[in-house]
This record gives sequence, C-alpha cells and structure tokens, in this order.
Amino acid sequence: MRPHLSSREWHDHYLRNAASLLPIPWEAGAQLTAEEERAIVASLRAWQLGETSDGRHLVAAAERYATAIADPDFLAAVRLFIREEQRHGEMLGRFLDMHGGGRILRNWGDSVFRWMRYCLPNMEIWTTVVIAVETLALVYYRAILLATENPLLQAICRQILRDEVHHLRFQYERLALICAGRGTCAWWLTLQLQRVLFFGTTLAVWVDHHRALSAGGYSFSQFWHAAWKRMEFHWRCMRQDTASNMTAQNPRDHQPSRRFDDQNRVDQVPTVAPPVRA
Repeated sequence: MRPHLSSREWHDHYLRNAASLLPIPWEAGAQLTAEEERAIVASLRAWQLGETSDGRHLVAAAERYATAIADPDFLAAVRLFIREEQRHGEMLGRFLDMHGGGRILRNWGDSVFRWMRYCLPNMEIWTTVVIAVETLALVYYRAILLATENPLLQAICRQILRDEVHHLRFQYERLALICAGRGTCAWWLTLQLQRVLFFGTTLAVWVDHHRALSAGGYSFSQFWHAAWKRMEFHWRCMRQDTASNMTAQNPRDHQPSRRFDDQNRVDQVPTVAPPVRA
C-alpha cells in the first residue's frame, strides 16, 4: 500500500520525467515494410491527432476545479500533463513526417471524444474520458510495438507506454477523490455510467484501429479481454480509494491507495521508477 501523491508531488514527477526521457533513435529513420505500412500508418495518423491538443478546455476545467478545492498545484500538474501528451503527439507526428505519410486534421473517433469532453467541461467528465482512452492506449501502443520492427517507432512506443502508466495513476487517484463523498447508490450509478462509456470507447477503438491491433497480434476477443482486464483493475483501485477517502477533508491529506504500477505486470509493459513522495 502506498499513499496518493499530492498535486505538488505529481508536478515534480512530470518535471523529473521530462528530464529523464528514453533515447529516441531518430537517426534510424522511419522506413516501414509494405506490410507494416498497410497495417499501421493510417491508424497512427488518427492516433497522433488524438494525442495533439492545445489543452485549452482542460486547463479551463482544471483551473475552476483547483480554485474550488484551493489546490493551485493541481493546475500546475495538469499543465505538465498536457505538455507530456503534446510531446507524444509531436513524436508520432515527426515519425509520420519522416515516413512521408503526413498528418491528418480530422478523424471521426477523435471528434467524438473531443465532443464528449467539451460538452460537459468539468474535471469528472474529463478524467473519466481520459482514463477510458488511456487504458486503451496501453493496449494500442503495445500492439504497435509488436507490429513493427522499426527501432524508431518501437522506441517512441516504449516512451509513450512508460508515460501513460503514470498518467493513468494521476487520473484515477483524482477521480477517486472527486467521487469520495458519494454514497453507495451514487457510486454504483457512477460506475455503471463509466462502464457504458468504456464499452462504447472500446468498440470505437477496435472499429477504427482493428487492422493495426491485429498486426500486433490482437484478435477482437484478445483486445477486448486485455482492455477490460486493465479497466477492471482501475475500477478496483478507484473503489478502494473512494472508500478510503470518504473521510478526507483536504485533497493533500490522502489515505493509502493500491500501488498502480502493479498493472504493468499484465503485459510486462516497459516501466520507469514510479513517482515518489518528496
């Protein structure tokens, strides 16, 4: 059992992570085999768009939330989280530019997820959608890692996977705090709505990216099982943390929570040392 990290500790984690990135061998080039190109390039274009955002709406929601809970460090941590996501988008974009595949400006899946976040701009909606998408990202980037032999793209995937593990912990800890004051019935209803969202998101990702996922060795049933196994883990963590936070009066004063990094063991995703308390 380990305690939640405070917003300041998350802020410091993002700074440390930015200073200790994995080496990315850009000199290796972005050449793909014809089979790899057919399987993954169109998917990478769509996913790269999803990783690209100026974060204005999220910053606005985080600013209102941070003011309401008197935790300015949370807004600072969110800004660094956005910067890390933008780095993911830029790495993928640079790879596509080098490959010659180019970037796209619109994708139906990305448009749907942006609409979901923007129509109800509060931290619970944002956090819920991000957890769903980034849970699937763990499966997706592992599939891309296995679908290509290009060392540059593999290194990009490893860096993104390493970052996403901690993004998910950052988000699920916050959602547990947001839900901490809800009774049993309200929490059950919240969980059912999250399940509906994840069901639809998982189907949408398969429809849009099944060729790339299949190239990485995932059949539909394998993809579905891997995605829900990870998400069930997150829900167990959130339920435990919601219960333990019921008596918390200050978001800086957290009860112990399950160690999120254990989720890496599911597929042995490459990891880094987890964030630590100051």
